[in-house]
Amino acid sequence: MFRRRSSIEIKSADQLAVMRQAGLVVATALHAITGAAKPGVSTHELDVIARDVLSDHRATSSFLGYKAHGAVPYPGVICASVNDEVVHGIPGSRKLREGDLLSVDFGAIVDGWNGDAAVSILVGEVAPEIAELSRVTEDSLWAGLAQARPGAHLTDISHAVESSIVASQAAAGREYGIVEDYGGHGIGSRMHMEPHILNYGSPGRGPVLRTGMALAIEPMVTLGNPAVMVLDDAWTVVTVDGSVASHWEHTVAVTDDGPWVLTTLEERVR
Repeated sequence: MFRRRSSIEIKSADQLAVMRQAGLVVATALHAITGAAKPGVSTHELDVIARDVLSDHRATSSFLGYKAHGAVPYPGVICASVNDEVVHGIPGSRKLREGDLLSVDFGAIVDGWNGDAAVSILVGEVAPEIAELSRVTEDSLWAGLAQARPGAHLTDISHAVESSIVASQAAAGREYGIVEDYGGHGIGSRMHMEPHILNYGSPGRGPVLRTGMALAIEPMVTLGNPAVMVLDDAWTVVTVDGSVASHWEHTVAVTDDGPWVLTTLEERVR
């Protein structure tokens, strides 16, 4: 069914088209959640919005029931991570407050093919340094996505993400932390596949990117030390020093025409 090189799944044009449909479901849900994420709204309420989008599009969740590294099955369809929670925050009764930075990660499956993306949402009026953190993280994501071209090496993406963050540090006179313990991944017939994608490193290394590959690129950046730990719920990843973190992610396909970002509402090819 698949042509494989370096254990990375190669998709046909038709299969990528289905992944685009999954990506549109993801984009639709994240757009709705962004509009609803206001002070006083609980993360459970945002999870319900995502469930409704899945139902409306006859899609299924990539996250619900997911198991990783012996953890208990994940109980939500979104990950809702607030402030010092970097990734994998479990939606529940927690209500958002003015000034929070909320990162929402969401995945959808259409006809067996996955889409995965994350956004960081400013809740009400936030401190300038938190708004800037989100902007820096998103900019680094797009720098990495731009490298998803045939003939590039995997670590060209990693280097582009890191270089964007370093340039922002120099411009702002502030040091950001790049989380090292988590990164991006291949995606397609499963949500998490080869290869693992670091958000730092030298260019020109790793597998050569080829048409038909699909990757989820996801920088995670902190205002403080990038060291993280997992809470007792076996899922929520937080910064050790309590600093605020931002997480942005898109699924991108490598095509002959350049990177095709599958998880936006508009067509994004660079």
